[in-house]
Amino acid sequence: MRKLLLFTILSLFIFPFLRAQSVEEIQNSKDYIWGTGNATTLKKADNEALAALISQISTNVSSQFSQLTEGGTDGDQATVDETFKSVINTYSRATLNNTRRIVIQNEPDAAVMRYIKVSEIQRIFEGRKTKLLDFTQEAIKAEKKAQVADALRYYYWALILLQSYPDGNFLTMKDEEGNEQLLCNWIPKQMNSIFSHLEVSIDNVHVDGDLKTIDLKVLYKGIPARNYDYTYFDGRDWSNIFSAKDGLGIIEMPTVASAKGMQIKTEYMFEGESNIDNELAEVMQSVNPIPMRGCYLKLTGEEPKPGETENEEILMAAGDSAKQTESAMHFLSCDETTCYEATMTEVQNAIRTKNYANIQSLCTPDGFSMFNQLIKYGNAKIVKEPEFKYLECNGEITCRSLPMSFSFSGNRRTFVEDVVFTMTKEGKIDAISFGLNKPAVDDIMNQTTWGDDVRKVLINFLESYKTAYALKRYDYINSIFSDDALIITGSVLKHKVAVEGQPMSKEAVKYTRQTKAEFMKRLKHIFAGSEYINLRFADNQIRKSGVGGEIYGIQIKQDYFSSSYGDTGYLFLMVDLNNPKEPIIHVRTWQSEKDPDFGLIDLSHF
Repeated sequence: MRKLLLFTILSLFIFPFLRAQSVEEIQNSKDYIWGTGNATTLKKADNEALAALISQISTNVSSQFSQLTEGGTDGDQATVDETFKSVINTYSRATLNNTRRIVIQNEPDAAVMRYIKVSEIQRIFEGRKTKLLDFTQEAIKAEKKAQVADALRYYYWALILLQSYPDGNFLTMKDEEGNEQLLCNWIPKQMNSIFSHLEVSIDNVHVDGDLKTIDLKVLYKGIPARNYDYTYFDGRDWSNIFSAKDGLGIIEMPTVASAKGMQIKTEYMFEGESNIDNELAEVMQSVNPIPMRGCYLKLTGEEPKPGETENEEILMAAGDSAKQTESAMHFLSCDETTCYEATMTEVQNAIRTKNYANIQSLCTPDGFSMFNQLIKYGNAKIVKEPEFKYLECNGEITCRSLPMSFSFSGNRRTFVEDVVFTMTKEGKIDAISFGLNKPAVDDIMNQTTWGDDVRKVLINFLESYKTAYALKRYDYINSIFSDDALIITGSVLKHKVAVEGQPMSKEAVKYTRQTKAEFMKRLKHIFAGSEYINLRFADNQIRKSGVGGEIYGIQIKQDYFSSSYGDTGYLFLMVDLNNPKEPIIHVRTWQSEKDPDFGLIDLSHF
């Protein structure tokens, strides 16, 4: 590397004539596209050269972007040209790395040329194609699980990226039946199908002074939508974005107003969350939004009197359908829940009245600390009369769950979460967490070969991990990472890395490795700068290691949303659960996308 650097530096001074010839040859050749830049510094000159190159590429490929002229550029050629340039610019930062550079003249009168072979231009766009196809596949998987918000989000993002892909009007993909589908037509069709299978209805109403909260039932194809984002029209303006979970959403409005027949708009663009991907965010700013008329729904049902509710109960508590094979874990009967019901009644009264004077006596010290963190997480409200389920495992009681909403003054966002309480045998609250959605819980509970203790610990761990980010439990996260934890982000590389005294058995990772101290320092900074953090898990896959006792590999599709930052990708955790009370993370890896050659990191690599 040093020799190459030295040769490059020397060549700038020793071979100016040869360099000039090279520049001239490139500029006169039809095999290359090039751009030059002049400035006082090499960096500025290079940026100008790159911008000039992008302009040339835009001209070269503009005929392939016929779909952009269909989005309402009103026929103005200057507008069309600017759109092309803006779209091509979305490739510059991340994907124009196969361009080459020649320094024509050094500072202070720097001159730089950027160039690329015409034959290599198409390679620029391949990453974009892979990303939009991945988004489409994620949407298909989410729709099958009734994860409506996720399905619409990925479909729309794929459709937007399609606008930035050459000949996007002609790109196809095979569906699950093996039929070739034209994506520009098929994706909107899939989205409209989702809209048509949604039903949002009034379930119950709660009055608090001049404000009332209306509970909504959100069904997709007749079952609770696992997630669903929406706004509603209150007669004057559209509301903040609300996030429903497991079929439960809310509307907040003045007591004198009526919700009957209210217009609901299904969120599908997710512009505020597009910052999870820089390329995506830039494309969304560059192309015209795509309207979907089917997103508007009419709220059905009559508004009941306060305290009345329908007898039908469709929102089952998470874990109800899980298989139970051992006596160590079971749901408590009504006769066994008296003291736990008393605790939860006091908790509900305290939250509703915001009078927390008696809460401390109902909690262990850890439980009380978490309760205080919970009520400080946004504007916390109970949104539905709960039907608690009490699960006992080895003397520990889990109460599932109290549906609550959390809103944030600095952001137009309201989340609904199922709050899970862990209690001692005596009925004191020992821990609080945001519950996983029902499919995720069932995925674990139905692994009957693992035993009751392990299944419960895995659920507790994932819920605690998710909650720790929401409630900014820095000390807890610090405690669950081993001091020598391997924390890496990156892509696959044929390389050996020692982990826990053992080498990776296959391809390892081209990684940016952080020490625990570095990771925790960055996390503290993130916590300090975020009004809220919300994690969404999907497609959790858990495997048990063949060595080391209770060692598990957890692979999760994770969406990370906060007031200041967002990302999406694949999280892998190698967790030691030999001591269920003190889980330890030995490995944490993060991949923003699946490696095209490798896929995802999993337990088999360690």
